[in-house]
Amino acid sequence: MHKLIIAAIMAIALAACSSSPTTAPVDDKSAAVPSTTDTSGASTSGTSTSGVSGTTTGAQSPLKDPRNILSKRNVYFEYDSFVISEQYKPIVEAHAKYLVANRSAKVTLQGNTDERGSREYNIALGQKRAEAVKRMLTLMGVQEIQIETISFGKEKPRREGHDESSWAENRRVDIIYAGE
Repeated sequence: MHKLIIAAIMAIALAACSSSPTTAPVDDKSAAVPSTTDTSGASTSGTSTSGVSGTTTGAQSPLKDPRNILSKRNVYFEYDSFVISEQYKPIVEAHAKYLVANRSAKVTLQGNTDERGSREYNIALGQKRAEAVKRMLTLMGVQEIQIETISFGKEKPRREGHDESSWAENRRVDIIYAGE
């Protein structure tokens, strides 16, 4: 049964590779996924995979090149969800390829939530979000020893505010490479 589940997840991941939506679908029940700058200053909207490199032999690290998908370090989530949307799968896949090619690289996945809900609930939800990204990375071949997960819950907001646009920016996992 476990092998069947893993095979189904791999099939879904491979199917996600075949298309790269450039905008998040928005329906009446959910807010638009934010287009903000991540911790490196690069825009998080769009899913261009140009310039993905598995090594850091160039003049500029692909992790810091704003034209490279690896500079995108945030995975955003819908309200009360820890499911990685199609829009963010190419970002996680690019980081998986980089980590597989660079076995000494390590990341910390920091799970975050908006301010709604109790502290305990948000810590648990932030952890589930970080674990969802970790699961996708490991299914793509990243070694578990390369990944650490932590949840900040609602304690580390990206944007202060009590409205949907602020909350949307706070529902995320930040991908932080060791040494940066």
